[in-house]
Amino acid sequence: MLAAILAAQPHICARGFFRKGIIATIASNRMKIVADSNIPFAREAFAALGEVQLVPGRQIDAATVRDADVLLVRSVTPVGAALLNGSRVRFIATATIGTDHIDLNYLGGRNIGFASAEGSNANSVAEYVVAALLELAHRRKFRLRDKTLGVVGVGAIGTRVVRYAEALGMRVLQNDPPRQRAERLAEFVSLEQILGETEIITLHVPLTRSGPDATAHLFDRERLSALEERRPILINTARGAVVDNRALLKAIDGERVGGAVLDVWENEPNISPELLDVVDIGTPHIAGYSFDGKVNGTRMIYEAACRFFGLQPTWTPTLPPPPVPRIKLDIRSSEDFEDVLHRVVHRVYDITADDAALRAGVRNADGIGVGFDKLRAEYPVRREFHNTDLINGGDEKLSATLRAVGFRL
Repeated sequence: MLAAILAAQPHICARGFFRKGIIATIASNRMKIVADSNIPFAREAFAALGEVQLVPGRQIDAATVRDADVLLVRSVTPVGAALLNGSRVRFIATATIGTDHIDLNYLGGRNIGFASAEGSNANSVAEYVVAALLELAHRRKFRLRDKTLGVVGVGAIGTRVVRYAEALGMRVLQNDPPRQRAERLAEFVSLEQILGETEIITLHVPLTRSGPDATAHLFDRERLSALEERRPILINTARGAVVDNRALLKAIDGERVGGAVLDVWENEPNISPELLDVVDIGTPHIAGYSFDGKVNGTRMIYEAACRFFGLQPTWTPTLPPPPVPRIKLDIRSSEDFEDVLHRVVHRVYDITADDAALRAGVRNADGIGVGFDKLRAEYPVRREFHNTDLINGGDEKLSATLRAVGFRL
């Protein structure tokens, strides 16, 4: 659909709009590009387009962008009239899949071009969920193959989560009302069925505040109270406000919810330390922070900017070698199939290290918010599963499962 629109209306650029002729006007001069300093390779990628100024995302303000032509952001920078009025910005890109921090109506009204990195870190988030599921099973001594997972939101991320969870042997129920209406997918179920039949629920919806499918506080006090019978574990890697955090704290304390894994929080970066104390796993909004996903986001917005200004892309990223290039599958005779999966995934991505770092980080002397942002800005290189080669240990079922969740054999 998008390809057809772009072909029919070449003045449209990835959800954004611009006046015909503006390309030649801007591209003929040396542009100024303001970029969130947490976007990897931003300077290297965009240097050929103009002067690149790197600024921490929460410090990007109206004065910073007043004389900029291009603005590159992540989710921590709200983009709208307050930031852009009086500026000369003509193209904006967010190196994220979400756009709830962007006032798209304002951009359209001002003929400002826009692009997002939709889908860039979908696999990173899905791998985070795999690591979380295996860690939960390990800690609580249950088997994933005995559990039913509810996936709420089945877009680029949710689709991968469904595939990976089924590869792990789980029964999976899917809920996505907009897709169900548009595609008439018989296998999708209601949210009520998800609440009534699953032991674990994972959220992968955009944050929307209006319309029939609004997701702000989708899990509010009433819905969380309805979980009391089955007491499922809730995983949220979508947006913090999809779950009422105060209500979740009370639901966990009151044992209406069996536990939680939170990567996203209300009021970031000033998250609730009381809620962090009671969740199973808490991380600082880094589920999508695999190095592969972040660099893919940079590449996507760079190529979108080149299209917008009528330029030929010349930058190609070179990624460093993975920290864990290979693992020899050493299967112990007394070890359950899922224990081996947990051990292998843990070697490549240790989700417990991110949890421990956040719990230590909230005690930052400069405040919770400073500690939260510092962890994101200084996040270590994490590579996706497909960068690690596994040397087959002879168990075909194990090998097939590891291959299904992305490893190379």
